[in-house]
Amino acid sequence: MMNSWQVRLGVLTCVVIFMSAGYTMLIPFLPMYLIKELGVDPADVKMWNGAIFSVTFFIGGCLAPLWGKMADKYGKRLMGIRSAAGLALAYFLGSIVQSPEQMFIVRAIQGLAAGLISVCFALASSFVPPSKIGVGLGIIQTGLTLGNIAGPLIGGMLATYFGMRASFVVASCFLTMITLAFIFVIPEPEADPKAKSQEEEQQGSILSRPAILECLILCCLVYMVILFIQPIMTLYVGSLEGVDNVMLLSGLSFSLVGVASAITAPIWGSFGQKKGFHISLMMASFLAAIGNILAAMPRTFTLFCVCNFVYGLFFAGVVPSITSILATHTEKNERGRVYAYMFSFQQVGSVIGPLLGGLLATYFPMQSVFYAAAFVLFGVSGYTYLKYYKK
Repeated sequence: MMNSWQVRLGVLTCVVIFMSAGYTMLIPFLPMYLIKELGVDPADVKMWNGAIFSVTFFIGGCLAPLWGKMADKYGKRLMGIRSAAGLALAYFLGSIVQSPEQMFIVRAIQGLAAGLISVCFALASSFVPPSKIGVGLGIIQTGLTLGNIAGPLIGGMLATYFGMRASFVVASCFLTMITLAFIFVIPEPEADPKAKSQEEEQQGSILSRPAILECLILCCLVYMVILFIQPIMTLYVGSLEGVDNVMLLSGLSFSLVGVASAITAPIWGSFGQKKGFHISLMMASFLAAIGNILAAMPRTFTLFCVCNFVYGLFFAGVVPSITSILATHTEKNERGRVYAYMFSFQQVGSVIGPLLGGLLATYFPMQSVFYAAAFVLFGVSGYTYLKYYKK
């Protein structure tokens, strides 16, 4: 049953859908959870939110190279079990916390368990033939965005009708199912016979390769952009005209980005496979920057949703382009480490993003966060153009 790479990719895509749904059921509503359930003063919520966001990414980023090395040495599947089980525990603990300090500790535990997405990318890049790598990783990205569609809608409905703690319980159930999938369904990729003889030589060489280091830095910047916006999205939606039910409508606005990304992620992957992943990165980041600027302009919820949808159409091509470039510059036996480094750099960006976003939203109009995100994406596009396409 699991011998076909298409079947393996399908199972991993389902894992990614449930993983991202569990995450996005909770994260968009964290500021409201802090205010309504944990007693944080609304005047302090932006800074508390930034700190609670960032601790997970800081710890996860520090430990990611260790988990990547262990994935290559002991197996990617084992690291998937570790991460999924740890996240299931962290989400359950999040449902019973009583103070922001306790939530900070839970998010720290979540950082210890982080790394599931890098395991999924490493497994997918090991299963998929090199000629299909762009399409394969594009499908994984589609799984992420499908989870991003379902998560906020499920989380918004659970928060509205059952209370926000129910979202943590359901997310914990999702991660428990993923743990069981890694134990009983997902196989370990076959080892490359040449890998063992090359391993010591490659061990210290990964970060010394300019193409890989460049991708990792770009990954850091892109995730900084994502986490500029995510923590303040619920607060921003609440400031728009025509918003009555903040929780439900925030979930809807998040999901529209996911719908758009699900539509175009495989298209971007196919485009990159044919035309080159650097050109898909350049174009996607440039157009996503314009989408961010558009999203900052409307003062009504309906127009904001339209602009968010447009942004999602373009941003869907950014991360798959980077991950595909990484896959083309690495061997199968080192992808656990490479994608762990990618995750580590993502976490650095994810530490900086919510802190900077929180500061901007505290001292400047909240639209400034969207403009800052656009500025970074224009920089990614401009750098790619100048290095690879300017004659």
